[in-house]
Amino acid sequence: MAGLCAALSAARHGMKVVLMHDRPVLGGNASSECRVHICGADRHNQVKNMRETGILEELRLENLYRNPNRIFSVWDTILLEKAWAEPNLTLLLNCTCQSLEMDGNLIHSITGWQLTTQTYHTIEARLFADCSGDGILAPLSQAEFRMGREARHEFNESIEPEQADDKTMGMTILFQTRKYPNPQPFESPPWAHHFEECEDLPYGNSGHHWWQMGYWWVELGGERHSIHDTEALRDELLKTAYGVWDHIKNHCPEKKAAENWALDWVQFMPAKRESRRYIGEHIQTQNDIESGGHFDDLVAYGGWTMDDHHPAGFNAVRINAPATIFHRSPSPYGISYRCLYSRNIGNLLFAGRNASFSHAAMSSSRVMGTACSMGQAVGVSAALAIQKGSFPSRMKSHIHEIQQALLHDDAYLPWIKQEFSKLTLVSTLIASHGDPQSVRDGINRPVGNEMHSWMAQCGDWIAYIFPSGMSVESVTLLLDSALEKNIQMSYHQKDDQLTSPPDTMPKTFRLESLIEGNWMPLFQRTNNHQRLVRLQLGKEMGGIRFVLDETWGSDWSRVFAFYID
Repeated sequence: MAGLCAALSAARHGMKVVLMHDRPVLGGNASSECRVHICGADRHNQVKNMRETGILEELRLENLYRNPNRIFSVWDTILLEKAWAEPNLTLLLNCTCQSLEMDGNLIHSITGWQLTTQTYHTIEARLFADCSGDGILAPLSQAEFRMGREARHEFNESIEPEQADDKTMGMTILFQTRKYPNPQPFESPPWAHHFEECEDLPYGNSGHHWWQMGYWWVELGGERHSIHDTEALRDELLKTAYGVWDHIKNHCPEKKAAENWALDWVQFMPAKRESRRYIGEHIQTQNDIESGGHFDDLVAYGGWTMDDHHPAGFNAVRINAPATIFHRSPSPYGISYRCLYSRNIGNLLFAGRNASFSHAAMSSSRVMGTACSMGQAVGVSAALAIQKGSFPSRMKSHIHEIQQALLHDDAYLPWIKQEFSKLTLVSTLIASHGDPQSVRDGINRPVGNEMHSWMAQCGDWIAYIFPSGMSVESVTLLLDSALEKNIQMSYHQKDDQLTSPPDTMPKTFRLESLIEGNWMPLFQRTNNHQRLVRLQLGKEMGGIRFVLDETWGSDWSRVFAFYID
């Protein structure tokens, strides 16, 4: 997900981009191969209005509109379509990066083998972004990286061990089940592990009520090499997953509740949490997260707790240890730009779980919502670096421009206001009712008890009246996508996830232009399901008006930003 967001972002900013991906589908852990739901700063919607906007929000809202039954292959298709739609983006699926050529401390080219076409692809570029999770370019380029846990004293991190080690968090295999009208017997394969008692499994009997989408704690690998041992660990995880299902069906005291349930899908591509982490100009630590990450060069944000899984994973139950500990962290916290580029390879950026974080901090930043926030920042900063003929480390002096470009693309940055055009600020802003000034206050979502929006019912309007006839190049609206609701792609037996566009989202609206004192039709959109709406106009007019005609069901909606360029 980090790589897709980086590629889309850079391509939309005019860069020629190649996205090399070693799987047949996009999305990584969120794809149909792994089916992990995207977690982020909203913590399964426990922290209201902290959902990541920008490209991730666009993808999720498209999924709500197109995929109400939460079919993962449809989600794969939506991600693929987004890549296809960008004329500047060339997509290489089923293509594994194998080698690279260096020019001093710069990567000159990388070469990948595409399995399906039996073709080598060599890509030369000014900049490279590694969002692979495993940090494939690190050993190939000699970029500095770490693996494992730091000693507590190195960064004064209280949740780290006394001595550094090479242990990581493990990887998981999930399964999906389906309920039938009649009993579904299950005979365990002979090679599966056997778990007779509830106490043989993490969390005992209390952890086994939710079997529709398997268990994150079917996890192994933290005590072995989380890259080189993946094949052997996958086999062991399959034995464990089938053993857990055998326990639920045949040995659990509450097996009657699962009588009509049967396996529908089993994951064969383990979902990984941790492996290599690049070393950037700054390594973000537990203390950076706990203090809120108020960096001057903030370009992304997180908010998931420091969710530090025991290296033993599933087997932690044998030593009476918890499978994970959720350590305190604020939501949101900022992420420094200096964590997103290599300190020794001049044209290498990165985003996702392989970014420059300590193990403790990465236990929070690894989740995919945060990875998408980093990925979009990498795409924007790379595009601006190319435009300026510069390199990542030299872009620190342009951090304000990077931040404003991200805000312009609806990527939220805590504590930083969007700056609007002079035309937006000097024009007269009026509405059919209420005070509309919040739509240009530069804070484009609810924060705390402040809504930073104008509230409307169907038929209401909001308008800018220009000082004189002006040429309007574009108009942007940030609409109500119900940031307080849960729209993640998940399979809980009982959940609050939306399965259609939020009812407060404007479904039908109009834009009108003021021509010689009269409001004239300019644009109408039906079946709108996106928060960010930007229209290229290039027209002269005396003003512009937004009229809400219909929502997806609510009596009211909100406009969080309305501005012109």
